[in-house]
Amino acid sequence: MKRKEEILQNVVIKFAGDSGDGMQLTGSQFTNNTAMLGIDLATFPDFPAEIRAPQGTLPGVSGFQLRFSSDKIFTPGDECDVLVAMNAAALKTNLKALKRGGKIIVNTEGFDSKNLRLANYPEGVNPLEDNSLDSYDVIKMDVTKMTREALKEFSISMKEKDRAKNMFVLGFLYWMYNRSMDNTIQFLTDKFGRKPDIMESNIKALRAGYNFGDTTETFTTTYKVAKAKMEPGLYRSIMGNQALTYGLIAASQKSGLPIFLGSYPITPASDILHELSRYKNFGIRTFQAEDEIAGITSAIGASYGGSIGVTTTSGPGMALKAEAMGLAVMLEIPLVICDVQRGGPSTGLPTKTEQSDLLQAYYGRNGECPMPVISASTPSDCFEVAYEAVRIAIQHMTPVILLSDGYIANGAEPWKFPKSDDLAPISVKFKTGLAEGEEKFQPYLRDEKLVRPWAVPGTPGLEHRIGGIEKQNITGNVSYDPENHQLMVKIRQAKIDKIAEHIPLQKIDSGPEKGKLLVLGWGSTYGAIKSAAAELQLEGYAVSHAHLRYLRPFPRNLGEILKNFEQVLIPEINNGQLVKIIRDEYFVDAKPYNKIMGIPITKTEMVMKMREMLGSNN
Repeated sequence: MKRKEEILQNVVIKFAGDSGDGMQLTGSQFTNNTAMLGIDLATFPDFPAEIRAPQGTLPGVSGFQLRFSSDKIFTPGDECDVLVAMNAAALKTNLKALKRGGKIIVNTEGFDSKNLRLANYPEGVNPLEDNSLDSYDVIKMDVTKMTREALKEFSISMKEKDRAKNMFVLGFLYWMYNRSMDNTIQFLTDKFGRKPDIMESNIKALRAGYNFGDTTETFTTTYKVAKAKMEPGLYRSIMGNQALTYGLIAASQKSGLPIFLGSYPITPASDILHELSRYKNFGIRTFQAEDEIAGITSAIGASYGGSIGVTTTSGPGMALKAEAMGLAVMLEIPLVICDVQRGGPSTGLPTKTEQSDLLQAYYGRNGECPMPVISASTPSDCFEVAYEAVRIAIQHMTPVILLSDGYIANGAEPWKFPKSDDLAPISVKFKTGLAEGEEKFQPYLRDEKLVRPWAVPGTPGLEHRIGGIEKQNITGNVSYDPENHQLMVKIRQAKIDKIAEHIPLQKIDSGPEKGKLLVLGWGSTYGAIKSAAAELQLEGYAVSHAHLRYLRPFPRNLGEILKNFEQVLIPEINNGQLVKIIRDEYFVDAKPYNKIMGIPITKTEMVMKMREMLGSNN
């Protein structure tokens, strides 16, 4: 049967099913396949907090959204073109995000009476039979039955056969979008090579799904998305936590210092620990501590000993680390605290995203306890931000807070990774002995950046006192003197403030240098703001976008930029945190836009808010 091929510019697919249906794996395999073709992409994994959420229920739905395009894109999309629903709960949870006229690929076995009841459909109601989906293109497939039929010759259990359903669906989509199955076959071979029955059954299910599309006369059209027009170079698909890991490794190599990671597992930061532990060949040591306090204090000890001390966590864990963070500030030693934010407070929403910890990063410690704060904006940006966090920590002898979030950490995009020669050097100065004319080591004698010397324990002549009690200026001796305490508080603050002299000036990401509206963002709001601003700029609106990497201290010219605009809008996935700091620092009547639902701000929401503030004038 002859089929036509349709060329598409942009596609958004959402894979959804039970947390045990393998939707994250299906999405990641389709993502890797897309990246290998040179197509631009952005992803948004969305899964329950429970390891094994209640099967068939609405809270148990696991989803993976992927957008791929022949144009440069910055978000995983506001609406889906295709929804893969493995059961009734997956359909009910995600239908509102599907475009009218979009395709729904359903596993009909997941719409039996039990699944309909678990998804809270009224008795006797089945959306596949009541015409409620008439405005969509519904593709019904009994995936479970066809998978079992394809694997009938295998001696594995029925439960193991059913686990291959996701491979059947993936194979069908590879056919639908004119893709090769080779990279997934290689993945399955590598992953299950020692379990030949599992490996071969998954490969067979994958091919069965592809052949189903190829041989069934129901489907008359296949689709293709062309390569994106991207800067030439070597690319790979990368997730935020991976990029952050590689940034730390690169900083270690360029500085010549070993990394020590002391960490307690916590969602969504645990993957950094897992990933770093694979690179012992780079001299990296990872320690899975018994709790958050042990994690950070072990990292402090490593920094005291001349390594790059790193600890990773999320909001609840950073709260537990607060006292030890104050110790690192008092000691004035390098330390990188990576906070991958999630919904709170308390346990909150462990697998949902939120920019919830900025005020905690600023103020969440006892006493006057300043430290620099920087944030990543996209998954690939995590590499540069991690590298920069290490540079600041070492060259300014201070702990640094690096803010990411669940959206960035688990999302993926193409990354043109740099060559070693392209990375700025990270110079390290250890105090190696007493200078000429120096009678005794003075551990708090500072240079022009107000940075004290880094003396590794055991260096002859450099014995000195450490601890959390206030230090006397220059000598480092314990001091309870009131004037000295005030002096040291002021010096520690001034040291952090002076970092502004050693970071880049703030730039406008897009739009005019002066105008009616500046949208100022930080973190994972980058893609939505950039996309919305670009749309309005094409329509002739005087709207500009600036995005902050350096949150404390701010770039030196930020105040000047803010005063060049009639209005300032600050979108955040919280209840208004950066907006409070900007108002306080610059006396600017900035307006907030807040979304606190555990999901990212969309481009559509940004466009509507910008239009509201701009009014009908452009």
